[in-house]
Amino acid sequence: MANDYRRMWESLGVDLEAHDQLLSILPPTFGTVYMSQENRPEGMEYFNFVFSEVHGLRIQELQEHKAKGGKVIGAFCVFVPEEIIRAAGGICVGLCSGAEIGAAKAEQVLPRNICPLIKSFMGFKLGKVCPYFESCDMVVGETTCDGKKKAFEILNDYVPVHVLETPQMKRDKDKELWRSEVRDFLAEVENFTGNKVTAESLRQAIKDINGKRRALLRLSELRKNNPSPISGKDCLLIEQISMYDDVPRFTVQLNALCDELEVRVKEGNGVGKQGAARLIVSGTPMALPNWKAPHVIETSGAVIVAEEMCTGLRYFENLAPENGETVNDMVGDIAARYLDINCACFTPNKPRMDKLVQLAEEYKADGIIHCSLAFCDPYLVEANRVEKALQEHNIPLLKLETDYGQEDSGQIKTRVEAFLEMIGKK
Repeated sequence: MANDYRRMWESLGVDLEAHDQLLSILPPTFGTVYMSQENRPEGMEYFNFVFSEVHGLRIQELQEHKAKGGKVIGAFCVFVPEEIIRAAGGICVGLCSGAEIGAAKAEQVLPRNICPLIKSFMGFKLGKVCPYFESCDMVVGETTCDGKKKAFEILNDYVPVHVLETPQMKRDKDKELWRSEVRDFLAEVENFTGNKVTAESLRQAIKDINGKRRALLRLSELRKNNPSPISGKDCLLIEQISMYDDVPRFTVQLNALCDELEVRVKEGNGVGKQGAARLIVSGTPMALPNWKAPHVIETSGAVIVAEEMCTGLRYFENLAPENGETVNDMVGDIAARYLDINCACFTPNKPRMDKLVQLAEEYKADGIIHCSLAFCDPYLVEANRVEKALQEHNIPLLKLETDYGQEDSGQIKTRVEAFLEMIGKK
C-alpha cells in the first residue's frame, strides 16, 4: 500500500516518517488480533480489505470527491448528525483517536494527564499522521466532556472546527437547545459546502444512514444466538469501519455477511468454545485501532456478544423517522433521534443503566465488563451507578481502567481470567 499511495499522502502534507511508523505497527497488530482467529466468517474478507486499505483506497476516494468540489467533514462523536452532511453532498468520516502515535506533540499543547482519546486525536493532527485528518475541510466537535470541549479550541488553530453544544440533561428546554444546535449545524454545513439541503436530499440521506443502521442492527440481533456466529472483535472492527466507509457499499457488504451468519446460526456454527462465557462490554468508545481489551477478553476464552458503547449499539440502535414532509420536520426528527443516545455526559443517566440490564437479559450475558479509558471522568465516575444497577439485578461486573499502551495487557488478562472463573462458579 505504501508504495502506491505515498505521493498522495505527501500531497496531503502527511509526515511520511511518522506515518511509516504507524503503518509498521498496524498490519502486524491486525494480524495478531484478527487473522489469528479460527473459523472466521468468509464475509469478513471485505472488512479485512477495507482495513488493509485504511489509508489507501478510501483516502483516494475522498480526494476524488474533493477534486469534484465536494467537502469532507470529520467527526469524533456519535452526536454528529451525518444525515445532514450527506444531504449537503458532503462525506462524513470518523477520525482516528485510538493510538498513542503523536502523543509527544499533543503534550506540547495539552496536559500530560488527559484522556488518551483526546491526546490521540490532537497528536494525530499536530503530528500530521492521519490522512483522514489531513483530508478534512472541517471537523465537528461536541461538548460531551470538558477535556474535548477545551481541546477543540486548540484544534481550531489547525483546522476549522464547528462545535455542537450537547446538552447535559434531557429536559424540554435541553431538547429545544439541541434542536436549535442541529438547525444551526444544517445552516453551517449548507454554507460550508455551498449546497442547499432540500427535503428530498435530506429524506434520502436519512434512508441511506438508516440502511446502514439496520444492517448493524441485523448483525447485533444475530449475536443473540448461542453460540454466537461471529466474534466480538470482528463486530467491533465492523462498527469502527462503519464510521468512515462508503455508506451504500458498507451496507451491501454487511448485509451479505449477515446472510452468511444466518446460515451459520442454522447450522449451529459458532465462535468460541462450547459453553464459553457470553460478555457485554460497556464504557468509553474504542476508536480504531484500539482492540486491546476485546482481544484480551476473547483470547481468555469468552465471547463478546454486544458493545454498549459509542463504537457499538449507541451508534446505530435508534433510527430516524423517514416520513418527514419538510426539512424543518426532519431536522426535529434527527435531533430527537440523536438526543436519545445514552452518553455518560448526561445527568442523571438512568436510561443507560436500564439498557445494560435489558441487554444482559436479551443477549443472555453471563456478565458485563465496564472498560474506561484513564482520565475519562464521565465513564469512570458513572461506573459507580452502573455497578449499583447491576448489583440490584445480580449481574456480574468487572470494572477496567486502561489506556492505549500495551503495558497493562497482562494485568487485564489476569483480572479477566479471574472474572471468568468467578462467573463459572456462580
